[in-house]
Amino acid sequence: MAEKKFEEAMERLEAIVQGLETGELSLDDSLKAFEEGMALAKFCSRELEAAEKKVTLLIKEAGGKLSETPFETNGDTL
Repeated sequence: MAEKKFEEAMERLEAIVQGLETGELSLDDSLKAFEEGMALAKFCSRELEAAEKKVTLLIKEAGGKLSETPFETNGDTL
């Protein structure tokens, strides 16, 4: 269930960003959209952190040895 909410939140966040980028919203609507976007970003961040903790726990339970390595996406190290 949380996965679906995460996906929905990400879709809504993308729509908000696109709406803000167009510059067609009034100042009041832009502020409301920005506020909603910040709340969605915070929610998504919490969900990702929870997923990371769960994966780490599952690896530990499976007897896997954990080691930290940089995570790379599209050639960028995070």
